[in-house]
Amino acid sequence: MGLIKVGIIGIGNCASSLVQCVEFLKKNFKSVKNNFGILHPLIGKYKIENIEFVAAFDVAANKVGRDLSEGIFAFPNCASKFYDVPNLGIDIYKGPILDGLSANLRKEIKVAPSVRNVDVASKLIENDAELLINFLPTGSIKASNYYAHQALEANCGFINAIPELIASNPDWSKKFLDENLPLVGDDVKSQIGGTIIHRALIDLFNQRGVKIIETSQSNFGGNADYLNLSDKSRFKSKLHTKETAIRSLIPNEVFIDMPLPIYQQELGDSRICKIFIDGRYFGNTPISLDLNIKIEDSPDASGVIVDLIRIMKLALERGESGVLHEICPFYFKHPPIPCDDKTAYQKVKNFIEE
Repeated sequence: MGLIKVGIIGIGNCASSLVQCVEFLKKNFKSVKNNFGILHPLIGKYKIENIEFVAAFDVAANKVGRDLSEGIFAFPNCASKFYDVPNLGIDIYKGPILDGLSANLRKEIKVAPSVRNVDVASKLIENDAELLINFLPTGSIKASNYYAHQALEANCGFINAIPELIASNPDWSKKFLDENLPLVGDDVKSQIGGTIIHRALIDLFNQRGVKIIETSQSNFGGNADYLNLSDKSRFKSKLHTKETAIRSLIPNEVFIDMPLPIYQQELGDSRICKIFIDGRYFGNTPISLDLNIKIEDSPDASGVIVDLIRIMKLALERGESGVLHEICPFYFKHPPIPCDDKTAYQKVKNFIEE
């Protein structure tokens, strides 16, 4: 069985959960059976344990130069440690900072000053990477564009897990199409997160004939992502992708409130999401819904990424290139061509079973 060779940009909490999950399953897949919360245990001929990490990039002094198995647990990472990852023999390389660190993150993360930036494309080629995952902090527009270009130079497919618009940018879509490489994005939906639950509730209200008057979603978290998002300038792209994901399902004009996320360090990698919907049903009768959700943030995202890695491998094998429009609506908040979640899920099934 072939391996899927993957590079990671940004060795934060999502990378930590992803690496732990993959390496755990390599040793324990037979014992966990079907109770591990996996969306698709098999995609094509590929299981999660077929994923192999071959390159990693960051800027933090306490991560650069260390083995990936150690860097995933370095401060300020706070994702739950559920597996002692063995030494992987993968050094974390230093990439360029560009706009990758907000003012808030610079207070917590010391950059490796004496280490030179590597040639990212050369390292990807040297390590036979096939795919590159973007886990940079939200707001990293220049850095995301830089790494998308490096993926093209290294002949890698690109998974844009953050809100900066790569897959939704026609220029990038054409570049990946021209190079016969797959591209997916933008801003990954969590496995069970605020956006997917919010969308499910709106779909239910629509089906039951309820006119939505207003809706809101407030988020609280304690990891580095929330420290970054508490900077208003960094929240702009996240606000756009989240609001678009909700507004696209509502047939009428509606007031949507998504305030700046609140950083509460004591929450660690946990996230609290508060959803409110106000509407009118038969006889113009009012109805309101308040829902609180508490989840662990990073496994919620990495549980989706393991699907995307294997789907991208299928695309490479089939010679499919450019934006994978059948895949993006189910897995991302801001797909280039959105659709409802039921249709999106069927498109994914059709793609996998093709």
